[in-house]
Amino acid sequence: MAQTIAPVVSAAPRPDPAVAELLRTVVDTARAIFGAQASSIMLLDAAADELIFEAVSGQGQEFLVGRRFPAGRGIAGWVAASGEPMVVDDLHDSTSFDRDIAESTGYVPNALMAAPLIRGDRVLGVLEVLDPSPQARSGLPELDLLGLFARQAAVALHVLTTHEPRPAPNAPDTTPDDPSRTELRRLLSEARRLLGE
Repeated sequence: MAQTIAPVVSAAPRPDPAVAELLRTVVDTARAIFGAQASSIMLLDAAADELIFEAVSGQGQEFLVGRRFPAGRGIAGWVAASGEPMVVDDLHDSTSFDRDIAESTGYVPNALMAAPLIRGDRVLGVLEVLDPSPQARSGLPELDLLGLFARQAAVALHVLTTHEPRPAPNAPDTTPDDPSRTELRRLLSEARRLLGE
């Protein structure tokens, strides 16, 4: 029996607006750079063993955010479990692809790229790009770029969810520069280099 993506319970806490904005920016940028029909970030709910759509750009953006599916299924599940990125040029022949889950979202892609959001030794979720242009999935540099985006999202997500807010603009900043912020700056610099800026 096929398991469909369950709707989110209405009593669920609303996400932090800064986190939602960050994730939305990542999926919008990934979709544009890879010329994709859609892009999404799914975060891992380890307690429930589920992946949750937290940000979607393109196909499904109107209704997928907040929906869940089992973390052990499909390519996103494999990427979350293995911590390794994946490119599949033809999903019709892929044994890892879970067509039932894709059909339940209302969009069945022909190709996809996926990379884990990793912080330390923990997988926080998965960044997917659905139906990227053929040139955008043509080699290792493109997969590296997707992996870089996923790492940026993971570091920024960690910074936003685990650190105290910065002081007000007029207040003196006595907070030392922590390693997460240094890593985020390094990743941004690496992104600029890969993008040729």
